[in-house]
Amino acid sequence: MTTAEDPAPQRSPGRRGAGSGTREAILDAARDLFAAQGFEAVSVRSIAAKAGVDPGLIRHFFGDKDRLFAATVADRTVIPQRIAQALAGPPETIGVRVADTYFSLWEDEKTRPIFEGLVRTAITSPHGVSMLLDVLGGRVQQTTPFPPGREGRMRGMALTSSHLFGVAVARYILQVPMLADMPRDELIAAIAPTLQRYLTSPDI
Repeated sequence: MTTAEDPAPQRSPGRRGAGSGTREAILDAARDLFAAQGFEAVSVRSIAAKAGVDPGLIRHFFGDKDRLFAATVADRTVIPQRIAQALAGPPETIGVRVADTYFSLWEDEKTRPIFEGLVRTAITSPHGVSMLLDVLGGRVQQTTPFPPGREGRMRGMALTSSHLFGVAVARYILQVPMLADMPRDELIAAIAPTLQRYLTSPDI
């Protein structure tokens, strides 16, 4: 319900109002544009135009572009849920599970464009790295067998995310031959022990 302090945005002729389906249309438009162009290149106005809404409705539903980006990844992709599932299993095989899940998401035609958008965002946006870490693990850290304490969890996830990010860029974006041509099972076997140590070692 709107109040005098929080008036509903006015609808321009020919644009969708703030009724049912508007939030979903904004998220769909944001997903497509962020995946294609990256965070910095996409404006609130361009998202609004693609969704057929007034830009004020984006502020009404999400506040700002950063929050819209986070909501888009959380609500319009399976990335956080899949990573959470990988992190939540037995500690002794977490390195293999996380690597396999991460590369599977890169190779899935539905989620790869989002990861490519995240790469563009991480490279071009001052907030890109923190957003990338949030997507890869910030929402699911409490489900993981990290070393005790917040600092250990944060360090373990930061190291894991950075390692996976670098390998994925080399394999899928730059297509470095030694990595691009490596069978996925061999790649997972090569990096899983390092991820295992990042995520479970008390010395991290």
